[in-house]
Amino acid sequence: MTDQPEPGRPDAPRLTTREAAELLGVKPETVYAYVSRGQLSSERAAGGRGSTFDADEVRALARRSGRREPSPAGGDLVFRTGITLIEQDRYYFRGVDATELARNHSFEEVAEWLWTGELRPGVRFTAPSETLAAARRTVGALPAHSGSTDRLRVAVTAAAATDPLRFDLSPGAVLSSARSLIPTLVGALPVLGSTEADGGSLARELWPRLTARPADAPALAVLDAALALLIDHDLAASTLAARVAASARAHPYAVVSAGLGVLEGPLHGAASGLAHRMLQEAVDRGSAVPVVADHLRTGRPVPGLGHRLYRGEDPRARTLFALLEDVPQAAGALAAAREVVATTARHAPLHANIDLALAVLSVSCGMAAEAGETVFAVSRTAGWVAHAMEEYGERPLRIRPSGQYTGPRPPRPAP
Repeated sequence: MTDQPEPGRPDAPRLTTREAAELLGVKPETVYAYVSRGQLSSERAAGGRGSTFDADEVRALARRSGRREPSPAGGDLVFRTGITLIEQDRYYFRGVDATELARNHSFEEVAEWLWTGELRPGVRFTAPSETLAAARRTVGALPAHSGSTDRLRVAVTAAAATDPLRFDLSPGAVLSSARSLIPTLVGALPVLGSTEADGGSLARELWPRLTARPADAPALAVLDAALALLIDHDLAASTLAARVAASARAHPYAVVSAGLGVLEGPLHGAASGLAHRMLQEAVDRGSAVPVVADHLRTGRPVPGLGHRLYRGEDPRARTLFALLEDVPQAAGALAAAREVVATTARHAPLHANIDLALAVLSVSCGMAAEAGETVFAVSRTAGWVAHAMEEYGERPLRIRPSGQYTGPRPPRPAP
């Protein structure tokens, strides 16, 4: 890391107009408007061409205003974020290739990197006994047919109720809550196998809650990588909900609840279940061709294919497929997944996404169709916390879109 001049020193680097505009999220013309209104000071650049701005002053204005110009693509909300970058069919966590992190580090280590920008080798998360007991009692009171997301949502509520300091939004307090909440969510889920994991990584703790089959090292490595890969994916729908909650200064448990509420929708977290059912049918029938044909005949999209952010194969899927090569029991499901891609490619240039890769894991390891959704929810909790911490540093209640009224014009007589 290179040394930088201290803020406020005469030799501290200054920003150009373009750099100030990017940091503020506005057009260059707006920067000059800030100067004319006395909200920002400027100096002539060396040589007399253009203006320069104090970086600390610009950052302070950015925190106060929280302003973004309308997106030229049609008005989508845009937020400054230093967490995840997606470009050119790759994605990065704080500037580091996310697939490289997932291949070489555990879920907990990647979560710490996302939260703090530091890697802590061997870090483990532990659920407080009182919190875990409350979450298990609450989950145990649900009907037997309850899904995993139902259980996770009530576990979050129970965990919040046991934390009297949950409204402390300082970074240290939020991190402490996150490090205990995530293992609490996992520990509150019922065990399907004959024995519960005795300590170890979060992936090892989660495994017996996904399948009754014993874990082997290659399959466990796939699960751990899936958890790390799914931590964040920029401003997905559930993450936007989490940031809205954080903007209102909701505590981290409420932020996670907001994310879980959106994740349960069939177009977000539940998409992996559709891919699981399709892939299981392909394995059972011995061929993916008739299964894909059925989807195309009825006009249904083939699950597990295509992603709006990637032109080619989802890098998360590519990473998991490579790891699944080392799982002997995954050979059949992996071959079926490839046949799904190849068969569909005759009609549409679609590539595999993360849902298809999760389906290979869940089908080959005897997991239920909702297993992928469970992995998604547990993992993305860490991402929601990262975004909450970022949003806590912004101006409160800044996320306030304007509605375009389309009802009858007043005044109207009372009914």
